[in-house]
Amino acid sequence: MRKAPFAGTTISMDDLSLLRLQIEWGADEALEDSPVDRLRPLAPPPTRAPRVEAARAMPDRAQAAVGTPGERALAAASKADTLDALKAAIGGLEGDPLRDMATNLVFASGDPHNGLLLVGGPPGADDDRSGLPFSGPEGALLDRMLASVDLKRDAMLLAPLIPWRPPGGRVPNPGELQLYRPFLVRLIALTAPERIVFWGAMAASTVLGAPHRSRTIGWADGKIDGQTAKILVLPVLSDILKTPARRKDAWTGLRALRRALDA
Repeated sequence: MRKAPFAGTTISMDDLSLLRLQIEWGADEALEDSPVDRLRPLAPPPTRAPRVEAARAMPDRAQAAVGTPGERALAAASKADTLDALKAAIGGLEGDPLRDMATNLVFASGDPHNGLLLVGGPPGADDDRSGLPFSGPEGALLDRMLASVDLKRDAMLLAPLIPWRPPGGRVPNPGELQLYRPFLVRLIALTAPERIVFWGAMAASTVLGAPHRSRTIGWADGKIDGQTAKILVLPVLSDILKTPARRKDAWTGLRALRRALDA
């Protein structure tokens, strides 16, 4: 190791040796080449141009969604005074992902003036593709059942329980059923059917606003938001296709329907 240089002497050392020597001498910080006046007054910070924020576009109050989806559904349904207006109100309702995941809106079809309404379950895959209720195998079964009592689907009004098919054909949850109930109730108010046939307890419970517990196949008095109609609850068509034992109940209900129409 080289000794520390004395004043007036010059020793040639490379950078690494010089750094090692400084560490051995106890140097713990690097100094600048020229002295720094740390007592000088600080220079004022540079002035910056005032920041101009882009004005945010405020939503149009006339078009902004107001209220919950359920409140908007109730308001939209109550304003519809025709079936076409009701269909447009359903298509314009925002806030439900079913609309974005379905292919077509499934609305009521048939004769709205004949006093008979058939309410099915949620749309199936065939209904979703065609936009018409009671399509596909279940629709073909319905046509055969109606023909057995000398009826045709164009002599009545057919409506789905909700207008959009749930993804994968799953059962609609209670929130989805309640969201679209005002539209179905409004449909009933506009067409004023004397008799309503519900295909399944889920359809009956949703529209009537109370669980349907009757196990008897036959006509009963139903009250729907102040409106009175004769109701008949039959097994759902999918159950009839899968379970032949349910066909007996369906046949009993169809004969009751035929007798009521004849009377």
